[in-house]
Amino acid sequence: MSLIKREEIQAKVNKKGILMKTLVDHKDATVRNLLLKPNQSIPPHQVPVHVLFYVIEGQGSITIGDQSYAVKNQDMVTCSPNTPMSVQASSTGLSFLNIKTPSIK
Repeated sequence: MSLIKREEIQAKVNKKGILMKTLVDHKDATVRNLLLKPNQSIPPHQVPVHVLFYVIEGQGSITIGDQSYAVKNQDMVTCSPNTPMSVQASSTGLSFLNIKTPSIK
């Protein structure tokens, strides 16, 4: 058991050029806080695990397969394994949790 304080975790730029904080990283799950700048996007990609997006603040859109969802604070979007997904921040930026189960190592 441990207490995780998101505001105390140092952000790093990932391989897609997105600022992120890794909150949890073990074999059962990976939880990252992605911090998109205004109008920044994550291009379409897919992963072999389940993904849950939980919006912390800001607005934008999350596209899963052919369906696009307008999202804001406290919205959640799920994605099945091997399904194309992408994220687009609005002019306000977008901070969200990206939860992958099981983890991708």
